[in-house]
Amino acid sequence: MMGAPHAAAAALPASPGEHSVVLAGGCFWGVQAVFQHVRGVTSAVSGYAGGAGYSAHYSIVSLGVTNHAEAVQVTYDPSRVTLEQLLRVFFSVAHDPTQKDRQGPDTGRQYRSAIFYADEAQRRTAAASIAELDAARAGAPPIVTELAPLEAFYVAESYHQDYATRHPGDPYIVVNDAPKLARLKATLPDLYVGPN
Repeated sequence: MMGAPHAAAAALPASPGEHSVVLAGGCFWGVQAVFQHVRGVTSAVSGYAGGAGYSAHYSIVSLGVTNHAEAVQVTYDPSRVTLEQLLRVFFSVAHDPTQKDRQGPDTGRQYRSAIFYADEAQRRTAAASIAELDAARAGAPPIVTELAPLEAFYVAESYHQDYATRHPGDPYIVVNDAPKLARLKATLPDLYVGPN
């Protein structure tokens, strides 16, 4: 994940009739790729959320000193997919919500599991999803996903956008992210969209 940094721009608001939620679950390459293949998602943008400062870029966030997380702004049509369904994808396919401050080979607060909610309704839905998942996993490791209000979302550098799509042969993508897409298609076929 190399490249020249630049000042990140704040994400655009969702279009009328659309909603958005910001999710963090490790490296944003794979999280973005998963949500780009979910029915009803109109855009998935890699970026940074949850940290200090008025901007964020990879060269600083990757050091873990700003408390930003690599995150994805998922914009969706609620008439085609619900927030509950998106969270099901998030928890069961996009990442492992029991890993604290890491996912796969990536470690540090910038790779934490988090849901940055836009309003009280999103917070309640996310909290209920976590409670339901924890209850169903009695005796298993607890869910460590953080819930935090969305203060700001900064769009990541252009070379991070659509990375898995543009670099399917990258060893990182092959090992860490391609299996997520296969799992989405296999376990949630009603939500999967994309090439067969």
